[in-house]
Amino acid sequence: MKVLLEDQRATELFAADLAELLKEGDVLALSGDLGTGKSTLSRALLRHLAADPHLEVPSPTFTLVQTYDLTRMPVAHFDLYRIEEPEELEELGLDEYLETGVALIEWPEMGDPSYWPEALDLKLIEGTEPDTREITLTANSESWQNRLDRLAARRALLKDAGWIDAEREHVQGDASMRTYFRLHKEGETVVFMDSPPTGAEPLLPSGKTYGETVHRAKDVTAFFAIGNALAEQGFRVPKRLAADPENGLALLEDFGDQIITENGEAVKERYELAIDDIARLHSCDWKTELHADGKTHQLKSCDFEVLITEADLYLQWYLPYANGKPATEQESKDYVEAWKELLELVLQSEPTLLLRDYHSPNIMWLPEETGLNKLGLIDYQDAMVGPAAYDVASLVYDARVDMPEDLQEHLLQRYCDLARKNKPIFDEMAFRNAVAVLALQRNAKILGAFVRLDKQLGKPKYMEMLPRIRNYVRQCFAQLGEVSLKPMFNVILSSNETRQSDS
Repeated sequence: MKVLLEDQRATELFAADLAELLKEGDVLALSGDLGTGKSTLSRALLRHLAADPHLEVPSPTFTLVQTYDLTRMPVAHFDLYRIEEPEELEELGLDEYLETGVALIEWPEMGDPSYWPEALDLKLIEGTEPDTREITLTANSESWQNRLDRLAARRALLKDAGWIDAEREHVQGDASMRTYFRLHKEGETVVFMDSPPTGAEPLLPSGKTYGETVHRAKDVTAFFAIGNALAEQGFRVPKRLAADPENGLALLEDFGDQIITENGEAVKERYELAIDDIARLHSCDWKTELHADGKTHQLKSCDFEVLITEADLYLQWYLPYANGKPATEQESKDYVEAWKELLELVLQSEPTLLLRDYHSPNIMWLPEETGLNKLGLIDYQDAMVGPAAYDVASLVYDARVDMPEDLQEHLLQRYCDLARKNKPIFDEMAFRNAVAVLALQRNAKILGAFVRLDKQLGKPKYMEMLPRIRNYVRQCFAQLGEVSLKPMFNVILSSNETRQSDS
């Protein structure tokens, strides 16, 4: 891959684009003659990762290595110009840095490439015009080749849309493979979304993958199609400004950073609007066959297979973490049967569109708007058709914020009052029971998912939320009473619970 960089600013923006692709264990081998811009590119890359345009980035020419303990990932900046023997790399601790972060190596030709066989090679040369540079990127692994392909597609969309020269700002994403960054240009901002197609997953005993079983979106068509349907019904979703659907790329309207919480606490008035919004959504008629970019997206049903597969994450990941041993075969069978008993009536309720992750991170607060337009919806690509109680449970038992019980009851009663106006027959007692059951199912899934994110994917921050989720589980059982599923949660309900994540 070759890129012409027209000036120093173009080099800095390219460095920011490259920084967005980095992950732990990467090596960037940066070569080029003196004055070709290696220091400019290195400085810009580190400042973007640090989200600090004024970060001091001294040259490691004399120290040989300069380390940066950044929030997104640690980076070690090497300069090998003065090393005498390649073996000195061992003394510099290259292997140690690669276990948890990224290595940026200038003058790699002075070292031994066998130390970084899968590095991305970058070579800078002077361009034919004054101040221009040409950078050649060579992938030495399939992973880097795939990322370079996406880098090329990203930059092509930015160029076509007229945003190639905009400032880049990293935006913290979610637990998925999607990534985001914000673009700033002439007082305007947009959000760049990269939503790659789902990769290979292991098969479950059913012969399907987890994503197939629980109806996770395979590609960006679902996001666009569901967004179109929501917009047609008057719901506030980000406008699509430019897109490359084949590669899962889009420039979207920027809703900003405010959500319905503030300073980590639920804001009552905003949650009231969120309940009003979801009640209106549940009162609308929805087609199950949706369209975008000449493609069709079929909304799937939230059935028992979906819910038990999600709830099984508790059995697979949380219970072994809490008990120190896996569930037995008999416990697994009892777990499934107990969920069948709880979910049977819930799944007989009238189906509607359910957004699935209707909670604070996905409900943006737009203070300049009026009425329900103050709420902007995002992250709805996994929407299904199923019981309305699922979305209400997602909001009332918000996994990302401590919800006071009086606010939970207020919101639940507010929804019931609205539903009673929208439906000629509304069984409030049955609905409240369904909310408790689906809140339990959702929080069982979350407990397992958060442990998995830590143990399998190295994302420990989610473990901090486990005490809140366990408390929600206790609330659910307090409402459901003595159900056959209860013994499977004794590790949480018992007064002798071991609180690993609290320590």
